[in-house]
Amino acid sequence: MMSDSYLERRGEIETYFDRTAAHTWQRLTSDAPVSGIRATVRAGRDRMRATLLSFLPQDLRGARILDAGCGTGALAVEAAKRGADVTAVDISPTLIGIAKERLPEKLGQGRIHFMAGDMLDKKLGTFDHIVAMDSLIHYSLPDMIGMLTRLTEMSRSGVHFTYAPRTPALAAMHFVGKAFPRSDRSPRIVPHATTSLYKDISRSEQLADWRLGRNARVSSGFYISHAQELKRT
Repeated sequence: MMSDSYLERRGEIETYFDRTAAHTWQRLTSDAPVSGIRATVRAGRDRMRATLLSFLPQDLRGARILDAGCGTGALAVEAAKRGADVTAVDISPTLIGIAKERLPEKLGQGRIHFMAGDMLDKKLGTFDHIVAMDSLIHYSLPDMIGMLTRLTEMSRSGVHFTYAPRTPALAAMHFVGKAFPRSDRSPRIVPHATTSLYKDISRSEQLADWRLGRNARVSSGFYISHAQELKRT
């Protein structure tokens, strides 16, 4: 069972992505013109998606993939084009609707099942690889460790996730966000020091069978995120 703080935070995120800023995210994840700041976020997200996809095998035929927090489905589409059977889950029914509308007619040998719901639901089954791009970044470190524990329980070999690294640049961006609040800004991102995250992962008994793998940071204007791989030992 996940903590009360996780459940409360998940509710805030659902409200944001499903109602407050659904139109904003629809434009951000499309080719529509956006402001200079949002253009840097779009470019950063594109680079991060490519980074996480590089952590996966090029040939995914026969592999089952969970896109945990899939948004409008761009990563799921690329994984399916490599032959994967992708379950793409997001807490926002609105974003899932957009993902279905954008689904290409041809995916080669792959396929995608989009669904709105909890990405940590064990009823989803088990997967060869799990990808969680920017879907853990709003949570406290204890809740993030709990989420990673649940995801590793659902993965046979790898969990590939991102977190917000604690950097001076990101701290400055947070200050600007607090000083000039806007209704379509996302719920507060919770940055974590890399050393603290690694230490908590290494100390977790539930993650004892997992080790840290590849990692990479993407910094693009107002977008800063760090990709991290967990591999079963």
